[in-house]
Amino acid sequence: MADFIARGLAFAGGGILILITLITCMSIIGRAFVPLDIGIGPIRGIYDITEIGMATAIFAFLPWAQMRETHARVDLFQTFMPRSFDRALDLLFNIGMAFVAAIGTWRLYLGMMDKLSYGETTLIAQIPVWQGFAASLVGAIGFVIVALFCVWRSARRLAGMEQQE
Repeated sequence: MADFIARGLAFAGGGILILITLITCMSIIGRAFVPLDIGIGPIRGIYDITEIGMATAIFAFLPWAQMRETHARVDLFQTFMPRSFDRALDLLFNIGMAFVAAIGTWRLYLGMMDKLSYGETTLIAQIPVWQGFAASLVGAIGFVIVALFCVWRSARRLAGMEQQE
């Protein structure tokens, strides 16, 4: 289930990046037609749309990075440590990441509620800011679920019940 969530969110994040790219290209092409005065112009609020899309895509990729254990880490002494100590460090790292994911998701939710209550919008496109928070919150919740799964997986590895891929 955690793999399905991580993979699904990663594909959604990739789709969002493709969509942002296409919209940006359309805006650039429209901007090129401005001197011709034929009614085609840049997309209004392209910066706002790009900003919201990028934040959403980044949060969508976090569960995949956690699931695949590809977050940045320093393995300077890993070859000199016993395997059980290395697995204990993995468990500690995953507990810390789950904690950070939960706190970050909670704060993102509170930020979304704050933006919703004030009715704040983006400067140019007038998109309600809470919508960007809500879109990012989907990936953040997925990150918490996957991070908790990774804690469980690391504990099983430490107990010798599961092999590392």
